[in-house]
Amino acid sequence: MIIFGTKGYLYQLAILTLVCGQCGNPSAHTLRKRVTKFTLFFVPLFPFSTKYLTQCTFCGAEQQVTKEQADQLQTQSVSGQGGPGGQGGPGGQAYGQSQQHPYQRP
Repeated sequence: MIIFGTKGYLYQLAILTLVCGQCGNPSAHTLRKRVTKFTLFFVPLFPFSTKYLTQCTFCGAEQQVTKEQADQLQTQSVSGQGGPGGQGGPGGQAYGQSQQHPYQRP
């Protein structure tokens, strides 16, 4: 007896700020890669389907994009992270670092 089937894998490639085509809100979108692999005896052998998707975190709408569009969005997210000071995140600080605000009198 031969046991075969498929298994799906989901990879998150980037988080982008885009205007959603469904709800019209400028919100965070996740760029994901969905790969379906053929399995033989529960061992994944080779991928036979690869899809790229963006999902709005506000309304949950998904939109399928091409590989070229996904590559372009991913390079924009990497190059767009350089803020003041050369680091990504709010105010140019890397994620995980605490922001220190000097005390100012009103």
